[in-house]
Amino acid sequence: MPEPVPQVGVVVLTQGTRPIDLARGIRSVQDQEGVTLDVVVVGNGWQPEGLPDGVRGLALAENVGIPAGRNRGADEVSGDYIFFLDDDAFLPDAGFLASCIALVTHDPGIGLIQPRLTDPTGKPSPRRWIPRIRKGDARDPGNVFSCLEAAVFLPRTVFDATGGWASPFFYAHEGIELAWRVWDSGKRAWYAGDLEAHHPVVTQTRHSEYYRLNARNRVWLARRNLPLPLVPVYVGAWTGVHLLRWWRQPAALRAWFGGWREGWRTDPGERRPIRWSTVWRMSRAGRPPVV
Repeated sequence: MPEPVPQVGVVVLTQGTRPIDLARGIRSVQDQEGVTLDVVVVGNGWQPEGLPDGVRGLALAENVGIPAGRNRGADEVSGDYIFFLDDDAFLPDAGFLASCIALVTHDPGIGLIQPRLTDPTGKPSPRRWIPRIRKGDARDPGNVFSCLEAAVFLPRTVFDATGGWASPFFYAHEGIELAWRVWDSGKRAWYAGDLEAHHPVVTQTRHSEYYRLNARNRVWLARRNLPLPLVPVYVGAWTGVHLLRWWRQPAALRAWFGGWREGWRTDPGERRPIRWSTVWRMSRAGRPPVV
């Protein structure tokens, strides 16, 4: 009997502001070989229209934020695997999804894959696109403890075990929480530098509330996910990092500390602290969850 063809649920998130990029991303998914697909386009405050055959739309009445929008899409798709793609990203290789499946099949300890992101026009990729402390060669794969959310692949059972993306975050740092919860599920988050997805080089500060949400979600990340003794250590370490990074930008620091205070004063949502055994595994793998 022939092997069954694996099914991948694909969630493409968009606000409908980049129709050409969106069409390109969908086309790159439909071109994938060796898989069957269940594709939904989530319109975050937008009614998806003009979608190709075989692609469904899910209209959300308002922009609920990036992680919540992805979660809504995840509820709509089926398959043994799930893949999240932003509307300004696309896959240059028709064997990408099959390669991801082969990777997690060969090494079932891998629970999340982030590919190497490159700009389609050839612009140099920012170092922050390599989710490692020691950046090294962008093509080198390895364990990581955060992910860039533009293109992310997981076995569906692992995604469900994590509880999904951090819906309250709206924007920023949801990829750190997802990776931590993958580690806490007993799996590993993996940077596949030998696999590629395209994404334009953009500045993080293009989001008007970048500094506030960056700080608020950093505090929420600790409060939601870390054992209590590590919460002040993690927040303190990142407070020091940002003081060093932006001490010459007082407006940025004011906005950042406004978000920092908000992170302590407001409800971050469900608290699910990772286990101390997970802290130990992450530390042995190269990055204790304190920085």
